[in-house]
Amino acid sequence: MSHADKIDWKGIFSPSSILFTILGVLSAIIALEGFMIPNHFIDGGITGICILMSKAMNVDIRFLLIGLNIPFILIGYHRIGKSFAIQTSFAIILLVIGLNTLDIPMITNDKILIALFGGFFIGLGIGFVIKSGGVLDGLEVIAHYTTKKSGFSTGEVVMFINTAVILAAAYQFGIEAGMYSILTYFTAMQISDYVVDGFEEYTALTVLSEKHENIKSIIVNDFNKAISVFKGERGYLPGSFDVKYDCDIIMTIVTRLELHRIRQAIINEDPYAFIYITSIKEVKGGVIKQKVKH
Repeated sequence: MSHADKIDWKGIFSPSSILFTILGVLSAIIALEGFMIPNHFIDGGITGICILMSKAMNVDIRFLLIGLNIPFILIGYHRIGKSFAIQTSFAIILLVIGLNTLDIPMITNDKILIALFGGFFIGLGIGFVIKSGGVLDGLEVIAHYTTKKSGFSTGEVVMFINTAVILAAAYQFGIEAGMYSILTYFTAMQISDYVVDGFEEYTALTVLSEKHENIKSIIVNDFNKAISVFKGERGYLPGSFDVKYDCDIIMTIVTRLELHRIRQAIINEDPYAFIYITSIKEVKGGVIKQKVKH
């Protein structure tokens, strides 16, 4: 049995997973009832389609949320894993129960505030549920599936579907509502990315320098950062291919707040140092944070 075929009950019902799911569902309910649904604002995805269909066909959005997400849960079950499908089902069922039991009044009539805070809370909800191991919206599942079938990237598939949803919102509710829906969607996307990837974004800083021993000392002793050192070769330049020499390749993980100061210190030590920087989605293990010495 493959890893995707196993159900991770311990992970699904872990305290952190349950907490993230509950926080995500509550945030989504605040967004939907307090901001978006009463004002005809959408953020794209299956949730946006449900809001459109609910208004156009006079159908309860709770039934649509369950009905439209079922096919995508089944796709996720077969393509991503059983644990993912169960976690997603749990989150969507909680969302429907919450919409049925919690009565949140419309919070504001200001369209800018609706777009910003509606997007903020729905993005917060999406991000928290993703951190729990599931999704609140089946769009990510169909995008993952379509990517393999069509050759388009996930981002392209998501953008295409959401563009169609927002155009439909503009047709149904008017151009102004469609334009505000773009702002809602953009806000939700940014917030969910922050929640999933972390507010403290990490970056890999790699340095090749003739003064590698000094660079190591600067990073470790002056900035209290751990390093990894790879043994490599420099040279092989056009016109002097045969010229090469051994060197240490120094790599460390820093936050974006630390990046500028460390990079500047390295350049001050060796103006000819070769530095390249890579964004990182997630970091676990090792020594990432060090307390500043006083």
